[in-house]
Parts: sequence; C-alpha cells; structure tokens
Amino acid sequence: MNESKNLIKILSEAIDGGRGAAFVTVISVGGSTPREAGAKMLVYADGSIEGTVGGGSIEAMTIKQAVDCLKRGAGGKFVFDLKPGGNTGMICMGKMEVYIDVYKNPLKVLILGGGHVGMKLAEACRLAGYPFIVADDRKEFANAGRFPGALGIINEAPHKAVALAAPDKDTYAVIVTRGHALDRECLEALMKTPAAYIGMIGSADKVREIFRLAGKKKLYPLKDPRVHSPIGLNLGGKAPGEIAVSVLAEIMKTHYKRDGAQMRVTDSHGSQAASRK
Repeated sequence: MNESKNLIKILSEAIDGGRGAAFVTVISVGGSTPREAGAKMLVYADGSIEGTVGGGSIEAMTIKQAVDCLKRGAGGKFVFDLKPGGNTGMICMGKMEVYIDVYKNPLKVLILGGGHVGMKLAEACRLAGYPFIVADDRKEFANAGRFPGALGIINEAPHKAVALAAPDKDTYAVIVTRGHALDRECLEALMKTPAAYIGMIGSADKVREIFRLAGKKKLYPLKDPRVHSPIGLNLGGKAPGEIAVSVLAEIMKTHYKRDGAQMRVTDSHGSQAASRK
C-alpha cells in the first residue's frame, strides 16, 4: 500500500511538473512470475522508472511497451507469456497481464515574450488547462507575480531561452517579444527544434521581411508547415486578450487537426453538428 501511495504522489508531482508518465499495474498473474498482481511501476518517456514489476527481461519488455504507449498517447492491456513458445522468450512457466495508463498533458505552450499579449495568452492557457513556460530577459516582465502557475520562467533573451526550454514535439511556441529582431532570432532558433507549432506575431509586411532574412541563413519558413505567421485565426479584434484567444484557438485547431468551422446545426439532418464527433 505504501508503495502505491508513493508512486501516486510521484505521478502527481510529475504531472504538475509537465512530465508525462505511464502507470503500469500488474492485473493478473498465473504460474511462476516475478511479481504478484497489484505490483505497480511508473515509466517515463526516457525509459527511467519508479517502482518495479519484477526486474529482468520481463520488466525491460514492460518498460519498452510503456514508452511506446507514451509516444502514442494511449495505453491498454498487455499480456506477457512466460512459457516456451510465448511472446517473451522466457521460460518461467507463467503469464503476466499488465494495464498501462498514460498520463500526459496534450501539449505545452512556450511563450517567448512577457508583455501584454504573453500575459493574456498565459491566462488562456490556465483556463484551458495547458502548462506553459514564459521567457523574457526582463525580470520585471517575466516573474511569478505576473505569470502565476507557470511551469517555468526563464529570464534570458527569448531566443537563448529556446535552448533552455528544450522544445519537443509536444511544444507549441508563441513568439510575442518586444521587437522584430528578437522575433526573428526566436523564429530561427525554433525552426531548428522539433516544436510542433511555431507562431509569430506581426504584420504581413514585417513577417515577409523576417522570412526573407531567415532565407539568407537557409531557413525557409514558408516551406515549414509548423510556422504560422501572422499568428492566430482571423476572428477579429486587436486587444491583447482578443489576440490571445485567436492564438490559442489556432493552437488547438492545429493540435487536434480540426478545420475550425462552426459546429451549429444548419439543416434538419444535423450535418454540421456531426463535426463534433
């Protein structure tokens, strides 16, 4: 029981810290197996673990399966047959079933710039339940008081903060710094990462010039489908809060691969409402 409580506490701390984890539970055993039903283990995306389901080859295979589940974002029940001719290559003359639950945030937002739009975007992220990191070299703009609940605050020049934030394929980056030069440096740094989305604020003329300058460094934003600039959906409104809503809407549209169309019923057959499914 204490082992389970400790793992649940560790899992909670991991989730709060924006770290995904797979929770493995042995749900049934038969014959000779390393652990009894109820044994639990946490597995992180890098293969590191907390707890154990028996060690040795069976645990290594369970860890591999859990890491695969984290990559897919979906768990399930898995059977390891420890008999000759089974699916494990082991001869313990037993059978073990595990259930793997995946716990991870669907995405995280990297906000490069702690100004008015950055603040409003952070508020929108909190409302949506998305963890966010804020970067700005000005401590008076990027601090816990202005950004409560931030997963992290990086007080470095935003383009340098990109390396410190280590964007991955679940990172949605938003460039809203105080100047065009910083925006360009952020864009160039982000395009070299696996970030899923790279959005940059600015007028069409500014964006074209920044894209032209990036091309001199053999970076071509127009050919990179992750780059969205000018940023946001065309919803109307120019206030920081309105911009933040349009940006987060675009992030959600991109992440969930939806068309952003209205979902209201438009005919007696409910064809428009079907898009909810």
